[in-house]
Amino acid sequence: MYTFRDALIADLPRITEIYNSTIASRLVTADTELVTVESKKPWFENHNSATRPIWMLENEQQEIVGWVSFQSFYGRPAYQGTAEISIYLDPNYRSQGLGKYILQHCIAEAPKMGIKTLLGFIFAHNTPSINLFKKFQFEEWALLPNIANLDGIERSLSIMGLRVG
Repeated sequence: MYTFRDALIADLPRITEIYNSTIASRLVTADTELVTVESKKPWFENHNSATRPIWMLENEQQEIVGWVSFQSFYGRPAYQGTAEISIYLDPNYRSQGLGKYILQHCIAEAPKMGIKTLLGFIFAHNTPSINLFKKFQFEEWALLPNIANLDGIERSLSIMGLRVG
């Protein structure tokens, strides 16, 4: 049994720890160096529980096993009904179906926050995440070819979209 709750500033070290665990794979994030709790504070402060939450996912022992955030798209008022979602799991909880659990929850809750369109910005070589989003009828709405340089390798970015409201 897993539960969602709003993130607190006290969760920022755990959020950062889980995020940093993905950097070395060069599969999930365009960050190439570990980030600090301090550097994530402005990002955290740009969220709110009403329309752009960060939700912590906890197991039965109330241990944080992952998190998901809703980020504003492009920062202009006309795009208020669109949000980018980002899902991050502790390495010990990956490949266990929790991505499906989180994504299903996000799709169900998004309309309650006035969100009509969900976006996922996913590296095109991140097949597991692309396949996860496709299972929920996300479609590739854009492909930005070779826009990221990860250790000398150019990578493309897929923008996956789904109308939810």
